[in-house]
Amino acid sequence: MVNQRGRPRARMVISPSERAMLEQWVRRRSTAQGLALRARIVLACTSHRTDTEIARELQVHRQTVGEWRRQFQHARLDGLLDEPRPGTPRRITDHMVERVITDTLEATPRGATHWSTRSMAKATGMSQSAVARIWKAFALQPHRVDTFKLSKDPLFVDKVLGAVRRRKVADSGA
Repeated sequence: MVNQRGRPRARMVISPSERAMLEQWVRRRSTAQGLALRARIVLACTSHRTDTEIARELQVHRQTVGEWRRQFQHARLDGLLDEPRPGTPRRITDHMVERVITDTLEATPRGATHWSTRSMAKATGMSQSAVARIWKAFALQPHRVDTFKLSKDPLFVDKVLGAVRRRKVADSGA
């Protein structure tokens, strides 16, 4: 038997479903690294090893092992999940983001063919950089049009033909 110093610790007992979830968090590639580490700590705590041994094996501080052991015993799996971080709450709501996306895709500004970040910001009351971040997040590029638009100019065909003729003359003379 190992001579253990300090306060005796209650044995960590986890249910089969908790073990399965912890092992899934450890194995899955898309799990956040912090959550995977906390799952490894809890799984290691189910063995008969000391916090110091577990800390050495997982390359963390002994206090970290004790902290996550207590957190798991207190709140089980939910205690290992990340809590919302402190700080200023979001000022741009989901409704505002939805409005920017909807207006970008379904409407055009008065007197223009497409939205710019400035015109959208003015229309929605948001900052230009906020509109740009939303467009980037949703890969919106209203200045790039995928469809051909026919001009309403009655002299459009004559202007295009004139430009083509001038280009041919310039190319042949050069």
